[in-house]
Amino acid sequence: MDYNTLEEITRISTGADPHEIVTSADGAVAYISNPKLKNNGHSIDVINLKTLQHDETIDTRPFYIPHGLVYLDDQLWFTAQGSKTVGVYDLKSKSVTEVLGTGQDFTHLLEVLPNGRTFYSTNVESGTVSIYEKKEIPPYMPPTGKLPHNAQPRVEWRQTLVDVGYGAEGFDTTPDFKELWTARPDGHVLVIDLNQKEVIADIDTEVEGLHRLKISADGTTACIVSVKTGDLLFYDIESRTLKHQMQMGQGAGLYIDEASNRLFASCTPNNYIAVVDLEDFRLLKKIEIGRPDGVTSVEVYQE
Repeated sequence: MDYNTLEEITRISTGADPHEIVTSADGAVAYISNPKLKNNGHSIDVINLKTLQHDETIDTRPFYIPHGLVYLDDQLWFTAQGSKTVGVYDLKSKSVTEVLGTGQDFTHLLEVLPNGRTFYSTNVESGTVSIYEKKEIPPYMPPTGKLPHNAQPRVEWRQTLVDVGYGAEGFDTTPDFKELWTARPDGHVLVIDLNQKEVIADIDTEVEGLHRLKISADGTTACIVSVKTGDLLFYDIESRTLKHQMQMGQGAGLYIDEASNRLFASCTPNNYIAVVDLEDFRLLKKIEIGRPDGVTSVEVYQE
C-alpha cells in the first residue's frame, strides 16, 4: 500500500498461511512467518521490497510452527510454538545459531530488547509470559560442595515464567521497559513489573475476546482490540483507567505508526484493515483485504 494514500501498489504471493511480518533495518527485505498450525509449518517467506518479488523461503526445521518474528542485527528471531522454543536464524550464514526452550505450550508472540540480551514471549495455552535474560551467573557448585580452584562465573540464558492466565496473547512493553501489558480473551489485562518479574495489576475491562495490545510510542496509552466484539479500547498507562472506547471491527494484528500517529488493526474476520487516527480516535479508512494479520510500514522508494 502507498504510505500516504493507502491505495494498493501490488500484491506478492507468500506461503499459504502468512501471519507475522517484520522488515530488515534498511527496509530492503520483509520476512513473513507461515505457521500452518494444523500441518506443522516450518517456513518463513523472504520478500525483496526493492523488486517487490518473493526471493526465497527459510526452512526452520526441526523447529516447527514459526509465528512471532523480530529482526535484530542481521538475525531473525522467531517463536516455534510447535517446538516450544524461540530460535535465532543468522541471515548471513543462513542457519539457526541459537535455540532457547520455553517448555511452554503455544509460545506465540515475541519481543527482543535492542541489546539482544533480554526477550519476552507469551505462552498462550500455558498462560505464562517468558522473561529470558542473558546474564552472568556464579560458578556451578559441584556435589562435593567445593568449587574447583579455576571456577569462573559464566554467562548463560535464564528464564523466569510469570503466570498471567490462560489465553494471554497480545502484549507490549512500555518504552522504558519497566512494565509489560498483556491481554486475555476473558477481558482481563495483566500488568507485569519487569524488574520484580511479577504481576502488579489485573484490569477487568469487561470486554470479551481481547486479542492484541500495543502501547503508544510516548508510553501513555495502551491500545487493545477485541476479536470477538469489535471494540477498540484505549487505557491510560499511568492510571490504568479507560480513556476511550470505540467500535472498529474484530481486531487482531496491531501496528502503531509513530510518524503519522495512526493505528493499523487487522480485522481478520471482517476482511479489512482499520486505520485509526490516534489524535482524535477517528476511523480514517477500512482497507479491504482478505483475512489480514501482520502489518508494518517501511520506506522502500526514495525520491
